[in-house]
Amino acid sequence: MGKIKRIGVFSFAKFQAFLGAIIGLICGILYSFGGLIIDALVTMGWMTTSETPGLSFGTLLAFGALIGMPIIFSIAGYLLGIAEAIIYNTSTKRFDGLKLDFEYNE
Repeated sequence: MGKIKRIGVFSFAKFQAFLGAIIGLICGILYSFGGLIIDALVTMGWMTTSETPGLSFGTLLAFGALIGMPIIFSIAGYLLGIAEAIIYNTSTKRFDGLKLDFEYNE
């Protein structure tokens, strides 16, 4: 059984930023898809623009989410990764590290 006694703060932060960017891209795609559906409903006449004020601005924001959400989620992931690694490194002194069980197949 192996123990993780310390995590590299900035390497973990980069990993969290990468995960945040992937999650942000997925959320941005879903958000843009929702904007596309509303735009299609307005185009077909099933919704009026009075129900969705500023539709053209909303559509712009929906497609801007494809770029903005990954950036915002990546920055948040980086900052949270720094905080998580620091908290782990300070608390591992009290709790004797994280125990992992590895199975080696040769």
